[in-house]
Amino acid sequence: MNEPRTLPPRPRDRLYAAVTLVLAVLLLPAAFARHPGRARELACQWALRLRFPAEDLTGLTGGALAAFTAARTDALWRHGQLIGLTSGYRDPLVQQRMFDEEVRRSGSAASARMLVLPPAESSHVKGTALDVRPHEGARWLEEHGARYDLYRIYDNEWWHFEHRPDSGGTPPRRRPHPGVSFAIDNWDHF
Repeated sequence: MNEPRTLPPRPRDRLYAAVTLVLAVLLLPAAFARHPGRARELACQWALRLRFPAEDLTGLTGGALAAFTAARTDALWRHGQLIGLTSGYRDPLVQQRMFDEEVRRSGSAASARMLVLPPAESSHVKGTALDVRPHEGARWLEEHGARYDLYRIYDNEWWHFEHRPDSGGTPPRRRPHPGVSFAIDNWDHF
């Protein structure tokens, strides 16, 4: 299994994480006044919305959204780590356009499938896939994501996680890239 190259944390990422955590702390009284039982989650949500204003969580399944929200709340409050979403749910037409563009760029459907799947096979279209950032947040999610049924799925995509509640806390077999058949999960050896 190939591990992603480890990039050292960038100073600006550390600064963003610290500022976001301070902001969440400052927002905590307002969040408590609004929803006492979910104050930490709400303050985290507000602070992360300011840090990642272009994020779009719509279209994720209820389970994927709840798992992602719980994971990023835990990451921020317990470990000072930010987890932002760069891409979640994708409309089938958007996914098809991405696949077609990759076919044109790479020259074949087979090579395109190493990076982008057609809509019928994409977990983004199902609302269960999450492309996250920054590297440190993805590393945190890879280490702690099983608690939330969130797993890194592909060796070649450090950012791609999927909500897999049927895994029972056991990570599914990681695939080298998206184009490897789904049947590989049932093989004993790759």
